[in-house]
Amino acid sequence: PASSSLYGSRFLTGGLGGSITHQCFYSPTPANKYERKYWCKMAASGVCYTIVSSSSYTSSEYQGRVALGDAPQNGTFTVTMTGLRSGDAGTYRCGIGSTNEGLYVSLNLTVLADATVSRPTQLIRGELHGSVTVLCPSGDTQGDKKRFWCKVGRSSCALIASSHGYVGRRYQGRIFITPQESSGAFKVLINDLKEEDSGLYLCGTQGLRGQDSAQEVVLQVATASALPRRPKFLSGVVGGSLSFQCHHDPRGTYEKKYLCRWKGGSCPVLLDDEGFVLESYKGRIQMSSSDPERGTYTVVLRQLREEDAGWYWCGARSGHMELTASLKLLIHKEICSSRDPGTTTPVRPTPASPAGPSTPRHRSIADVVGTVPKGTTMGTVPKGTMMGTVTQGTSMGTVTQGSSTLLSTATLGTSATSPGETFQESSSGGSRLLPVLLPALLLLICIIITVLTLAKIKLQKKPGEAGSTTGSLEPALARAGLSPGREERMEENPSPGEVQEFRTGSGKCRWVFAGAG
Repeated sequence: PASSSLYGSRFLTGGLGGSITHQCFYSPTPANKYERKYWCKMAASGVCYTIVSSSSYTSSEYQGRVALGDAPQNGTFTVTMTGLRSGDAGTYRCGIGSTNEGLYVSLNLTVLADATVSRPTQLIRGELHGSVTVLCPSGDTQGDKKRFWCKVGRSSCALIASSHGYVGRRYQGRIFITPQESSGAFKVLINDLKEEDSGLYLCGTQGLRGQDSAQEVVLQVATASALPRRPKFLSGVVGGSLSFQCHHDPRGTYEKKYLCRWKGGSCPVLLDDEGFVLESYKGRIQMSSSDPERGTYTVVLRQLREEDAGWYWCGARSGHMELTASLKLLIHKEICSSRDPGTTTPVRPTPASPAGPSTPRHRSIADVVGTVPKGTTMGTVPKGTMMGTVTQGTSMGTVTQGSSTLLSTATLGTSATSPGETFQESSSGGSRLLPVLLPALLLLICIIITVLTLAKIKLQKKPGEAGSTTGSLEPALARAGLSPGREERMEENPSPGEVQEFRTGSGKCRWVFAGAG
């Protein structure tokens, strides 16, 4: 049976005596490729009478002025009608199936005396998790008009994004409408494609008097994609640094590779491979390396700030086409405070040196790994690391001091997660446990010696005098200068939301996420 979706224009306009050409787009599955294609007209009775089909049938009323051509390799079939008459106006279906009630798209044909020729529908194909570039031609060169991109439904076109800053919730961080070129044309860039993105769209401009002529676009997302699902979330610490890899097709030729900051539907370029760096990022960002054979380039961002949190786009431009990928950066800050609530000292973590652990400035847990999501197994964890909650079945690679990986790149002070996961770490050295462990170890040794001494004394006394040693443990401890009721405690108390506190004997530390929204 016919499967998946079928797309095509919902409205057609033709002139008397003229012609129209209508395209129907279908998923090129084996079932669809070899199934019957048809074009029928709805009657008042509700029956759709076949005008032409791929089974070599043509209605006698339309002989000589209608044709149907199928291109299975492209997933497209085209219907052409010539010599239009007033009676040709009405509702039609283009569809796939052995009957006219199968998979179809309805459209309305209007026949006018002086109709303008509409633009042909544009077909765009993309891969799951990949990106597409849609070129929207516009004859209007006035840049003050709103550019829009909407998805056609049964009775309306739902706005997805506009040049005035609106972006739908499901498209946050993954759609961008470019400024108009001198010709009036503009582009719509979409990445991280999903199966539900397939459909019929309109792009165009809209002024105060209403919508100008819009371009119809059919977007098909191939679900059987070979593109890998790459990590989409990064985590960094205020004052630290991170690096990540951007990917492109190694077989392509690109005039420019760049990184831009996505915010509110715009994406200003931060740096590119031609040496440009945005003034406010100079000294903090660089494109450190490029490997055209593998299709990657690496970006390093230093001296992280809270305001760096948000969406970023990797891009590679080739003519009018742009290959893009989005990632979101989460920034957290570590705050340490003494017992006195009135004194709080922010601490900027220093990336660990390869030669040895960093020098502690505060008593804190050496390394902390936050909650690890379900579905992971633990890899190698360095000495002195304290683990948070580990949910059954998760996979985590090798964790080193002050570093983790994004796309197989290990860099000081960086971390990476797959969508829906967040990985956290501290760049503190393993030596920070010594101030806590040493007193506890000495206390334990003293207690053992005292207990052994008391046991020896007890054995030397008569059985009747055995009870005289009862209660002698506390005086013995007191003589040794020890208090049995005092100990250094270190406990991990993650609070609700995105603030985690870690208490020590001298105070507490918190990790606070910035820009997690």
